[in-house]
Amino acid sequence: MLVLLQTELGKLKRYHLIWAGVLLMLLSVLLTVFSTTAMDGTVWTFPFFVEQVMKNNITTIFPICIALLTGYIINREEVDDTLKNILTIPVSWPALLLGKLTVCGLLSLFLGLASTAFSLTFSCLLGFPGADLPAIIQAGAQITLNCLFLYIAVLPVIAVAARIPNGHLIGAVVAFVYGYGGMFAASNMTLANLYPVTASMGLVGYRSYDAAVHWNVPLCIFSLLTALLITAALVMTARKSTAAQTAKKPKKVITKKGW
Repeated sequence: MLVLLQTELGKLKRYHLIWAGVLLMLLSVLLTVFSTTAMDGTVWTFPFFVEQVMKNNITTIFPICIALLTGYIINREEVDDTLKNILTIPVSWPALLLGKLTVCGLLSLFLGLASTAFSLTFSCLLGFPGADLPAIIQAGAQITLNCLFLYIAVLPVIAVAARIPNGHLIGAVVAFVYGYGGMFAASNMTLANLYPVTASMGLVGYRSYDAAVHWNVPLCIFSLLTALLITAALVMTARKSTAAQTAKKPKKVITKKGW
């Protein structure tokens, strides 16, 4: 497994789509910056700005981002026609898939760090108060861990999409709807604790200082563990056909003689 992880990490250098994920993290922060222009009497501070970035990550940006990136990484073996060569060595498709999903978990942490850096940069540029060291450390931990927990929540969608040829685009669309559903789940705390996308918020203590917010941490853990178990079942039963398609012989072109 260690060799698989090292191999997949090396492949990330060739995937320029990774930088599209970083740009999507920037987009989430820019959407939050745009919302600061609303003249609704809201007092913006660094902690409040971070909360709004996390909300945009959860409901609109990150689920579709990580589903698209992970699906793309899984699908590249077929696009580059390297899968048939990889499976000739003693490695099963479930093991290969597990290695890719593990590396994408590390990628979600990287995107979380990028989101933290963008949030801190724009908060300082806008002059929001409250950006002291403890607040920065807390923001970095919350945003980064929340991205990892969101990845776990979206894993079943990614695992199902991996069974479909070129299914990463379908998985990205489903992940977007799945993440957007978190806006409705958040209206009820019982549902918010059970819904995997919003359960990720409970594990990082999103707005836990609010008296109206009551996170049930064991229930949130149960929700994400269920997502992990479903993903494990889908990965262990995954099969990939390596049958080569019969190539059509090109038609012989008859060259006319004479002028």
